[in-house]
Amino acid sequence: MAEPLKNLYNEAFFNTLTQACKKVIPQFDSSLFAKSIYDSEWENKELKERLRHITITLKEQMPDDYSECISLVIDLIPALKDYGAPSDTFEYTFLPDFIQLFGTDDHEISIHAMEKITRFVTCEFAIRPFLIQYPDLMRKQMLIWSTHKHPAVRRLSSEGYRPRLPWAMGVPSLKKDPSPILPILENLKTDPSESVRRSVANNLNDISKDHPELVIEIAKRWKGTSKETDRLVKHACRTLLKQGNRKVMSLFGYGSTDDISVTGFEILTPKVTIGDSLEFNFELKNLSSATQKVRVEYGIYYLRANGSHSKKVFKISEKEYSSESSSHVNRSQSFRPITTKVFYPGKHILSIILNGIEIDKKEFELVA
Repeated sequence: MAEPLKNLYNEAFFNTLTQACKKVIPQFDSSLFAKSIYDSEWENKELKERLRHITITLKEQMPDDYSECISLVIDLIPALKDYGAPSDTFEYTFLPDFIQLFGTDDHEISIHAMEKITRFVTCEFAIRPFLIQYPDLMRKQMLIWSTHKHPAVRRLSSEGYRPRLPWAMGVPSLKKDPSPILPILENLKTDPSESVRRSVANNLNDISKDHPELVIEIAKRWKGTSKETDRLVKHACRTLLKQGNRKVMSLFGYGSTDDISVTGFEILTPKVTIGDSLEFNFELKNLSSATQKVRVEYGIYYLRANGSHSKKVFKISEKEYSSESSSHVNRSQSFRPITTKVFYPGKHILSIILNGIEIDKKEFELVA
């Protein structure tokens, strides 16, 4: 079993942090810090609870004045690096958490601090309350950051502005009206940094869930700019592709499936025990005289607690099939329990999808 993420905060982490704090924070009491960290609730705390606990505990040994406190937080970064702390790893997100927790009333100091801290660890979560509290100010700031010389700051201008950023505070106005984001994405669409371009793609994918036509228009306009931008555009349209949106399918060259046959579709495990895998196969063949581009997917209709089904689509392949060519497809889908998914025993459905169109369906039983 994989190590729980909360165990990122282990003895080695605290040794590094304590050494850096002793170097930077006047009168830092390492014994008191350790005692406060490992309180009676520590073992029961999950990842984000541990992160917040570290933020609050460290603040107790810092000055009351926010500007002095945040200066020390910034000074911790080179000290952490000196003691071997890696850049851009989640465990150091407690540094920008200082800003989110204590700095929303001092936006000028906080904005300056985020511009520095995000080069070591992303401030995408810390920036969210500022987007809500200072929308006009932050719109201008994000636009400025989108042309910054450092890629981590440019990435923050997109990633922090995502309408549906996972694990982050929601910003409802961005879901309703993403127009403030668009000039930033335009600035970044040909960014030399892959991590920045991927953030742009993720941002557009977020927008597509509420404003699909807007993203389709942008995709049509950007496609063909460069190979890198084309990859960005396709990644941005991944939700629309999984939804089988016909405009997007056409944009990427996926047309009719009338001359593509699916035969021998068979579920090899009609009863699947939770913890095991669904096994299935089928044969795919291009019956036409012309080469055809085919996107092959399958959908699982998962049984929900209320008896309804929720569909999730998984991609198998995307490739061109020459005339009369075929392929045999074998696939396995795990039903091993994970923390983010609950499986309910009962009837489930498997579907085969070609170019966004469901071709065939079969039922299978999930048993406890």
